[in-house]
Amino acid sequence: MIRNSDGEYLLHLRDDIPGIREPGCWSLLGGAREPEDASLEETVRRELWEEAGLDLPVLESFAVTDVSEEGHSPVPVHVYTGRWDGDPALLPLAEGVMLRWFRPDDMPRLRMLPGTRELVRRHAAGRTTLPGGTRRHGAGAVPHIVGVHLYLEDRAGRVLLGLRHPNSAFAPNTWHFLAGHCEQESAVFCLVREAEEEAGLRIDPRDLEFVHALHQLPGPGRRARLQLVFRARAWTGVPEVREPDKCLGWRWFDPVTLPERVVPYTREAIAHVRAGRPYSEAGWE
Repeated sequence: MIRNSDGEYLLHLRDDIPGIREPGCWSLLGGAREPEDASLEETVRRELWEEAGLDLPVLESFAVTDVSEEGHSPVPVHVYTGRWDGDPALLPLAEGVMLRWFRPDDMPRLRMLPGTRELVRRHAAGRTTLPGGTRRHGAGAVPHIVGVHLYLEDRAGRVLLGLRHPNSAFAPNTWHFLAGHCEQESAVFCLVREAEEEAGLRIDPRDLEFVHALHQLPGPGRRARLQLVFRARAWTGVPEVREPDKCLGWRWFDPVTLPERVVPYTREAIAHVRAGRPYSEAGWE
């Protein structure tokens, strides 16, 4: 479910072909999970790219709902939301008839499933309670994303950075900390998990110390992020590429002579850590 700055929602006119779901209806972009998808968010990102060439920097989980249609069994669908302000006529649409922006007030006259129309209406109204009692933030409250980052130095004082894959949605072909987003877990546990999954490094949580927090506003229409940086006093293992679709390689760099293509806030965080500054802000007026 994609909304622009004018409060309009992007709808997809599906092919009118017998046997498919929602034939000839206005619907949301999406699709089914494939075996290679590591998560449902990865599924929706893949579908957005395959169907419309869309690569959105931030997706938020909104609801899980059952989609019912005559002749088909109800299907549970996980709905994500994102922001985009482009012209849908310029997108390389690979499936369906067209993409177009609509205001919620226009949707009662469109051919679309009632459940889809209700999802959009509920999102537009900023409802704080979803079916089943799940609480969501209202329209005026914007939850911040929490990222965790590993500041790792070898015996020569060099810092470990990874080269992000050229197809990465964020900072392609750029050097960055070993990092991840908290997923219903503590920041320390998240970083221990990410270090093992991404680079084969094993870290005892007791060997992690907090060294810096960067409160960041990436840009207009983007969610604020709290970037937490932890230093590992000890670890076992040699950095190796465990997720080649995300990282091309690990390398140790002298923090004084970092490569040109480093994520800007990574460069800033390294400088703050070396100076002993525990907190900084970026992007806020």
